[in-house]
Amino acid sequence: MSGYPKSYNPFDDDVEDEVARDPPGGPDAPMDRQQYLRQEVLRRAEATAASTSRSLSLMYESEKVGVASCEELVRQRGVLEHTEKMVDKMDQDLKISQKHINSIKSVFGGFINYFKSKPVEAPPEQNGSITPQPNSRLKEAINTSMDQESKYQASHPNLRRLHDEDPIPKGPASAETTEVYPKNSSLRAYHQKIDSNLDELSMGLGRLKDIALGMQTEIEEQDDILDRLTTKVDKLDINIKSTEKKVRQL
Repeated sequence: MSGYPKSYNPFDDDVEDEVARDPPGGPDAPMDRQQYLRQEVLRRAEATAASTSRSLSLMYESEKVGVASCEELVRQRGVLEHTEKMVDKMDQDLKISQKHINSIKSVFGGFINYFKSKPVEAPPEQNGSITPQPNSRLKEAINTSMDQESKYQASHPNLRRLHDEDPIPKGPASAETTEVYPKNSSLRAYHQKIDSNLDELSMGLGRLKDIALGMQTEIEEQDDILDRLTTKVDKLDINIKSTEKKVRQL
């Protein structure tokens, strides 16, 4: 994370750029005014390019935080699934214990239980943890955002300086570019940079939306796991108390 305070506003630097500057006066006022307007347009374009670059870097930082939150949700899902498996195993062991208790209580229990079908035993778990699988929407969102890791590395360690030091391209303009952008090479470069940043912002905001929707789906699925786990734990608690009562009666 960068060293900016929480109250930092990345657009504060733009406020000073909005201060009106009086055009020069005098005998050469028309020429000076024309030159002044050119400089003012360039200054505004430069400030806009810097502002979009700061917005872009903040978007990348938000996306990185979103990916970290998704990974934590996936880890949490693994814990819930493991807990549910442990509860199922405890319930299975309890049924076997109840069977043995019944056989001890009755002389004929052993013969009766012999002909009863044995409870289905779950295969023993192999060593090592199984990687939890998130929902497809969240998984796709994580993979798409992780593809942007190179941009994070390029901006490390100060993420907010992303693109701030990028050189303004000054190559020859094609006929199509000349029709869309201004003829001035510097101004055209700024406009190209602004458009590029806005395109990146648009795609980044789309990725953030996918992350948010994926997290929503994952949370809903984990809520279902929690409800199912709560029901199983309540049932297990009742069976444990019943088994304890039978043991005391032996």
